[in-house]
Amino acid sequence: MASVDVNITAGKEQVGEPWIWRLSRDFPVRVNIKKANVDTDYGWMQLELEGPIEEIQRATAWLMTTGLHVEALQRAVGA
Repeated sequence: MASVDVNITAGKEQVGEPWIWRLSRDFPVRVNIKKANVDTDYGWMQLELEGPIEEIQRATAWLMTTGLHVEALQRAVGA
């Protein structure tokens, strides 16, 4: 099982969309919101994604296609 911390920033067009819901529904990863600040025209979140590394990579790649700015912060791989 792997764990990756990811920073996500969203502009006005992306803020109102249910990205976290889609992420947890469409990918077999556990999503933990560590920090967040979301307003009507801008927002950011620090997420921890946990699961098989291949699924975390797929989920992160999908997030990048949504127009969100995605930056991986830290990665930890457990047994």
